Amino acid sequence: MPKIRGLKDDMICPECGNTALITDAKTGEVSCPVCGYVILERDVDWGPEWRNVDEEDESRSRVGAPLSIMYRDHGLSTVIEKVDKDAAGRKLPKEVKEKMLRLKKLDAISQVNTSETRNLQQAVNILEIYVDKLHLSKAVAERAMLIYRNALKAGLVRGRSIRSIMAAATYAACRMMDTPRDLREFEKAYPVVKRKTIAQGYRLLLKHLNLKVPVSDPKIYLYKIASKLNLEEKVVQEAIKVLTLASSRGATVGKDPVGMAAAALYMACQETGQNVTQKDIARAAGVTEVTVRNRFKGLKDVLEGMTSTQPSAVSSTS
Repeated sequence: MPKIRGLKDDMICPECGNTALITDAKTGEVSCPVCGYVILERDVDWGPEWRNVDEEDESRSRVGAPLSIMYRDHGLSTVIEKVDKDAAGRKLPKEVKEKMLRLKKLDAISQVNTSETRNLQQAVNILEIYVDKLHLSKAVAERAMLIYRNALKAGLVRGRSIRSIMAAATYAACRMMDTPRDLREFEKAYPVVKRKTIAQGYRLLLKHLNLKVPVSDPKIYLYKIASKLNLEEKVVQEAIKVLTLASSRGATVGKDPVGMAAAALYMACQETGQNVTQKDIARAAGVTEVTVRNRFKGLKDVLEGMTSTQPSAVSSTS
């Protein structure tokens, strides 16, 4: 028996007089569930066009692709094909074909005529480079494009490089979406834009767009660095404990999160007996050995200070 789609309350079965009729979702037949009489072989649905693949209660409208902020026109572009026949298959007259060609040329010119359209197209091309090189998700890319569009409306792109503002918007999107990508990776992915320029553009966006960017947690970089060194899970967990204790004392405030994560992993490697040098950690994290050494010294001083104050706290409470 076909699955029941819905009820027909405005019709009556001519055989038994039943008013509770049903509609088949696949065939469109309207039939009586009592006597089985088919009232309509093909029912006309005057509502929107729907597609229900899995026969679920909630369906999606089949009205084209969804809108996307990644496109300069949000995906609502007009395309005039070069055809010689109409919808019925008849050949078009010469005058009609010439008119269609003129319309096609005018449509192509109008789509790239405005400076804003050309600006957005260049920004999308640059964003695709970062998405490909940094392996960014679709959500991060859409957030970056939204930030860039807001910057364009605010006039922040005028007089500045499109590449630098787009890179800054992508970096801000990574920060907002908790995606661990630092400025060194941005510079490596697209060397044309230096990290100093990205940092300047990032501060510009924060100032004029009022972006709410959370402070980067060094813990989100641990697994990324550990995967490059093939470290065990116990090393990462030990590094998380180190960063948690250091964060409780405010030792991570104002420090580079990548450097703090690298130093915590190096300390965890020493605690667990892993044979990993500072050079290996620094190379995997993309920082210098001096940074790892200084952050390691800072973490060591903080943790030793905590252990030295614990006995006095116990004696005072007793």
